[in-house]
Amino acid sequence: MLFRGTMRTFMAGRRPLSPGNRAGLGAALVLLAVVSAVELADGPSAHFVGLLAAVPFLAAVFAVWQLVLGAGVFTTVVGAVFVGVSDPQQGMAGLVNLMGIVLATGVAAAGATVRERQSEKIAELLRLAAVAQQAVLRPIGPQVGALAVAGRYISATAAADIGGDLYEALNTPYGVRIIIGDVRGKGLDAVRLASIVLGSYRHVAYERADLKSIVQDLDRAVARSVGDEDFVTAALVEERGGTLTIVNCGHPAPLLLRRGQVIPLEPPAPAPPLGFMPEVKARVERLEPGDRLLLFTDGLGEARREGEFFPTADRAWRLLGHGTVGDGLASLETALTDWVYGRLEDDIALVLLEYAGPDGGTAVPVPSWEVGAAGS
Repeated sequence: MLFRGTMRTFMAGRRPLSPGNRAGLGAALVLLAVVSAVELADGPSAHFVGLLAAVPFLAAVFAVWQLVLGAGVFTTVVGAVFVGVSDPQQGMAGLVNLMGIVLATGVAAAGATVRERQSEKIAELLRLAAVAQQAVLRPIGPQVGALAVAGRYISATAAADIGGDLYEALNTPYGVRIIIGDVRGKGLDAVRLASIVLGSYRHVAYERADLKSIVQDLDRAVARSVGDEDFVTAALVEERGGTLTIVNCGHPAPLLLRRGQVIPLEPPAPAPPLGFMPEVKARVERLEPGDRLLLFTDGLGEARREGEFFPTADRAWRLLGHGTVGDGLASLETALTDWVYGRLEDDIALVLLEYAGPDGGTAVPVPSWEVGAAGS
């Protein structure tokens, strides 16, 4: 009754116990029960009361300070009962043990308070990081020009969607333009560089007549912002009048899904990432109604279990070829998570496009540099 009354006093007006509070309180009560059982089995001498000082410390690992204090008070009462019925000759030793429990309760409650404040600061930082990530990766789709578009960001860290993977889809005077990229590194520095790349892209995509000029602008933006060993892999896609143009700067090749087939759209010639002055050559494809294109970062290609990589190309049509593009990405994420048992080693950005067919407009001519590059 005393314990229940103490807990009601400390928890008055509070919400139900969180899993962490339940775990901390449960572990403390188990330890209290074990020590009490040992003490009872030992007889009238209070030899093990001093071990009860560990009870509030165990509670402090997970529980809030109010629960820690309540557990400490109850433990002190239990210890006092054992000391009171023990051999009178051990009175001084028992008193010292009780004082130790009281001191341990105070220290444990103070430690729980510090832990709570640190946890609140970390939670606030994670919220700010999530806001920063959302500011960098704006929602795309569901329709951009003649393309149905869906984007998805899968974080390797369950606590926060934070990283350097990036994507964007814009309907420009030169057609629909999409970028997907991966910044070397992680954390806020990677988010900062991703924001620089996307900020530059959102400007130049409307100003430059061809993808090669966009690559040059983005390369200069990256070079001004990073060290010698930092870079950004990227693939840029442009759809104009049913013609698909792709340039690749050290990035995984997009996958074209057409009539049950999965076709990697490898570049005509390799090019280094942004930051290393890439000289790109475009690959040009004529789209057919119903074609889908998967853009992804290397976290997808590197996802593995027991040394076996996720079979993206083998499963792409079954997972992505049906339903809406949003449904397709959801199916891919589920299959990928199951494959790696929920443990990803790297963040993954995914963009899935579907070409609906000509919209009746006039096709924009493809620049000569792209046509020539496609044939090289």
